[in-house]
Amino acid sequence: MQDSRGGTGPARRRMGPRRLLAGTWRPALAGLLAAGVAIAASELVAGVVQGAPSLVTAMGSLVISLQPPGAKDVMVSLFGTNDKLALNVAVVVVALVVAAVAGVLAARRRWIGVVVLVAFGVLAGAAGLRDPLSTPSLAVVNAGVAVAAGLVTLLVLLALAEGTGARTGPGDWEADRNTPEWTRRRFLIASAGTVGGVIVAGGAGRYLVDQAHSNEIISSTKIPAPLQAVPPLTADQILTAPGLTPIVVPNGDFYRIDTALLVPRVDPATWKLDVTGMVDHPLTFTYDELLAMPLFEQYVTISCVSNVVGGNLVGNALWTGVRLKDVLQAAGVQAGATQIVGRSVDGFTVGFPTSWAMAPEREPMIAVGMNREPLPANHGFPARLIVPGLYGYVSATKWLSEIQLTTREAVDGYWVPLGWAKDGPILTQSRIDLPASGASVPAGVVQVGGVAWAPDRGVTAVQLRVDGGAWQNAAISRPISKATWVQWVLPWTATPGQHSLEVEAIDGTGVVQTDQVTSPAPDGARGHHRITVSVT
Repeated sequence: MQDSRGGTGPARRRMGPRRLLAGTWRPALAGLLAAGVAIAASELVAGVVQGAPSLVTAMGSLVISLQPPGAKDVMVSLFGTNDKLALNVAVVVVALVVAAVAGVLAARRRWIGVVVLVAFGVLAGAAGLRDPLSTPSLAVVNAGVAVAAGLVTLLVLLALAEGTGARTGPGDWEADRNTPEWTRRRFLIASAGTVGGVIVAGGAGRYLVDQAHSNEIISSTKIPAPLQAVPPLTADQILTAPGLTPIVVPNGDFYRIDTALLVPRVDPATWKLDVTGMVDHPLTFTYDELLAMPLFEQYVTISCVSNVVGGNLVGNALWTGVRLKDVLQAAGVQAGATQIVGRSVDGFTVGFPTSWAMAPEREPMIAVGMNREPLPANHGFPARLIVPGLYGYVSATKWLSEIQLTTREAVDGYWVPLGWAKDGPILTQSRIDLPASGASVPAGVVQVGGVAWAPDRGVTAVQLRVDGGAWQNAAISRPISKATWVQWVLPWTATPGQHSLEVEAIDGTGVVQTDQVTSPAPDGARGHHRITVSVT
């Protein structure tokens, strides 16, 4: 039995999937391109209009705020310091997928696809409203621009897509303006043009957004010379070997882990630091007032709690700043104030014991400089907290805006409700930098080396063993202080074959680094760093 188009019933049914695919990919592409236009438009607005949030970044920040316990550990272990880029890419991919589905739905029922795109825009706008660094009205406007641009693109491309169809005869392939083939070409041409526009507008917008959050505002900033400068490092405090991590990590190489998808751009002319809570005299400092206080320098090694055994989320720098104890003394800490809470301009919080900060053996600071330069933007300009001996997630507030004195029970820092420990002393750790894991080295004397840290107990010894044999004492650099790491090296006479190298450190209290392995959550990774090398 023939159908009205000259084919048999069974043949027509066999062509069903192909026809379904042909009828689906164009609406899906229309939806995907609509999302691309919406994202590009919102990024361009965010880049041009100061105070307008990037909706992509705002959605990423919303995801971060809703993350389940353990998600941070997984993201850092998978992507390291590229975790923010991975999250932004994931946000864009999800938006494109949702929009592609909306395009298919809109091909059947216009209102369904429109509702999906509008709902996604409302969600992005709500996320933008949560950004403490954006202007609320501009967040709403930017979401509206994105939705409008996306809907116009979707409806126009769907109109072109619906003008296409299966050929009905040999003449259908003639490039005539009234044929489905010409309409298909118009859809593809329009789609290609849209892709080009998305790339140009989106790229320009993202470039402008990134530039707005660059170090430009810091380039003209100068910090006064400290009244108490540290002496130059001596030869015995620095070990040199190819591939060995430097004793002081340059600013550009220093690790960065935080919750800010875009580095907050803080104007020092309007920035202020408040000291509030359980104090006799609440204080407020401008940037100039903070710089006018007596400054001092100290080397401090800081580490991220997400650092895995052998990881590189740790670094040592020379910090310049104001003694936190001086500020707290001026404010007058009240009895019962057992916790110091640091708050960032972007809403991030940390909390650490007041007793830790006030202990005579350590000098927590409000840092304004890093390696004798103003703090880089991505390391906390204009000021941040540096607390020797504590992981950053409970202490090292970047882009500092408030120091609050309160009780331990009153406030949990940002990461504590997400499953991380409320107390975060840095564990004793060591790492092998050279040779690299899996490297092939020639037989003979091979330099093995790395770094070891236990702030603020210090490191007194580092030991290496080969293939599970006896521990051998490595040479270590003379410690700068108990708050910093040391470098270590050991000449190893390597014989041909596969070999396992393992390192451990002994801290200033005589405690030997444990070989019991734990994951970073909830209070830091434990275990010895082991690598395997081939000797030829």
